[in-house]
Order: sequence, then C-alpha cells, then structure tokens
Amino acid sequence: MTTLPSRAGTKGVPRAARERQILAAATEQFGRHGYEATTVAAVAARVGVTKPLLHHYFGSKQDLYLACLNPVGDRLLDAIRAAMTEPASGTPPTPLRVLHALFLALDPQREAWFVLYDTSLPPHSDAARRAAHYRGAIDDLAATGTADLLHAAGSGDPLDADALKYAWRGLCTALVHWWVNHPDQSPEAMAQRCARLFAASRTALATGNDST
Repeated sequence: MTTLPSRAGTKGVPRAARERQILAAATEQFGRHGYEATTVAAVAARVGVTKPLLHHYFGSKQDLYLACLNPVGDRLLDAIRAAMTEPASGTPPTPLRVLHALFLALDPQREAWFVLYDTSLPPHSDAARRAAHYRGAIDDLAATGTADLLHAAGSGDPLDADALKYAWRGLCTALVHWWVNHPDQSPEAMAQRCARLFAASRTALATGNDST
C-alpha cells in the first residue's frame, strides 16, 4: 500500500511528479477522513507544498476531490467489468473473481474505496453527483451479478436481487475496511480468505448450523 513520507519533496520536483504526490496524499486524506473533514491545508502540509501551489495545480477542494475520484472510479469499474466477463470455466465463482479484482485495483491505495463511498460529500454538488455516477454504475454491475446468482438458485423475486445488491455493497465496504487495518494482507491473501469465509457460510447454511 502506498505511503508517503511526511514531506514528499521540496523545490525542483517536476510538476507531473508533484501532482502525483498531491493526488496520493489527497486520496489518503479524503479516504481516511472524508470530504468534509479534509482541508486543502492538510493535503498541502502532507506533501510539503504551499496552499497556493496546490490551488494552482488543482483548483478548489472539490476539483482536487474529483481529480482523486475519477481515476478511482474508472479503475474499479474496469476491474469489475473484466472480472465479470472472464470465462467462468476453471476460475473461481464470479463473486470471488470480483472481490479479487477489487483488491488488486485498490492495493496501491486502499483508502481509495472510501473516496468513492464518502457520506460527507455536499448534497447536490458536482462531487456528490460524480460519486453517485460511479456508485450507480457499480451497483448496476452488482445487480446483474446478483440477479444471475438468484436465478441460478431458483429465486425470481426482484426484491431479493435488490436486497442482495445492497448487502454486497456493504460486504465489500466491510472487507476493505478490515483490509485497511491489516496492511500485511495481500490481495491474494484477501481473496483466499474470502473463499474460506464463503465456503464456511455455505456449509453452515446447508447444515442449519446455528452455533456461535
């Protein structure tokens, strides 16, 4: 997982490199603290630049957030789509492929998930609308996947698919939250852990085991 030194460079840093430093620091700040609690001053201090320089590169706080959000949203959507279209023969089930793809996409900076799923975005702002666009696109993919799973299980109730879609989002968020707190766990280790948890859940449900 990407971590920054307390001051990532001073004078003489090429603009492209400086912008990458700022985006990495801003993604970390937005992901850990949320949009509302993150300040441009905190991001600038994290990188070791002035607020005027940061504003010169990225504009307002909202512009900076969008510069962090867009690559995260695109990366996650691409990862999910690729996992869902991967031939199923000889591969793990679709939910496990999607989770593994998410872990791989987020591994460079795991807090990025919470940039997308930020509950503190100003209502009706460009930031909220853009985040909602990405969340909606991910939900649409989840709806397709959960509907296929329920159809295979013999459930034709559309509300089942809707409920499972929301449960899936919550599961992904909970797993990423746990993962952020366990930085030693690789994407592969997380995928294997999920496979074990899914298998244990299937066993418990199949046997009616209600032990705690």
